[in-house]
Amino acid sequence: MKTDRLIGILSVLLQEEQTTAPKLAEMFEVSRRTINRDIESLCMAGIPIQTVQGTGGGIRIMDGYRVDRTILTSKDMRMIMAGLRSLDSVSGSRYYSQLMEKLQAGSSEFLVGRDSILIDLSSWYKESLAPKMETIQNAIEDAHMVQFHYYSPSGEQVRRIEPYYLIFRWSSWYLYGWCTDRNDYRLFKLNRMDQVQETEQRYERREAPLPDLSDEKIFPGGIHVKALFDKDQKWRLAEEFGPDSVTETEDGKLLFTADYTDLDNLVTWLMTFKDKAEVLEPLEARERIAEAVKRMSAIYGE
Repeated sequence: MKTDRLIGILSVLLQEEQTTAPKLAEMFEVSRRTINRDIESLCMAGIPIQTVQGTGGGIRIMDGYRVDRTILTSKDMRMIMAGLRSLDSVSGSRYYSQLMEKLQAGSSEFLVGRDSILIDLSSWYKESLAPKMETIQNAIEDAHMVQFHYYSPSGEQVRRIEPYYLIFRWSSWYLYGWCTDRNDYRLFKLNRMDQVQETEQRYERREAPLPDLSDEKIFPGGIHVKALFDKDQKWRLAEEFGPDSVTETEDGKLLFTADYTDLDNLVTWLMTFKDKAEVLEPLEARERIAEAVKRMSAIYGE
């Protein structure tokens, strides 16, 4: 992405006395024209960059301009490296690795000892996730529409989106953008997206608001759940809803209470516990599970 590349170029200029556009273009895997535009963007941001033409010329930051890195502690640098490494876990290119190498080369005095934080954002889907993210990042930078097949409870659809943000939330990656079918902003889960393509169609960037990713907005609740679980299921309830979601009854069972958003998902979730759970409320969920057990008994009873 352009912002990431600008940070990388600035890092190179702060560490090297002088460099060239061809060298930067090769380093960041873009054209010289793109590097020239990036240099203009840095100048407009107030960075005093000087370019010298001819033999021995190049690009450099004017004498006397330095960023005081003493404001960064060793812990600060380790946190920055942990963040970059986490992005590299889902990157389809070597960009973040290259950026880490640049930071390490100029900040070795800050990076002592072993890393204590290791983050992998790719989950189980790295091979399919990285190409999607790279395509979407390029489309955002180029202001191009993206098209993809999307799988949802209502069926499979082809969607065309003005992409604005890639978001990691609730242990998954999402695309946030303007949906031309719904004429509104929508959130799409990357694992449900297939055949993701950057189209040639450009779009005029909107003043896209930051998405409201609060749990209350995405998971509004509304279905009060009460269920009894076997005691050996406490680890799972604590993992998914927190230890405060259960209380132990006199007979050794676990009384679970929480709010849920979707009845179908609730029934599916409860059935994953098989005979170790009994739903008390809502009554409709109890009835649906009873019907499902009857149908399954008919299938497997033979």
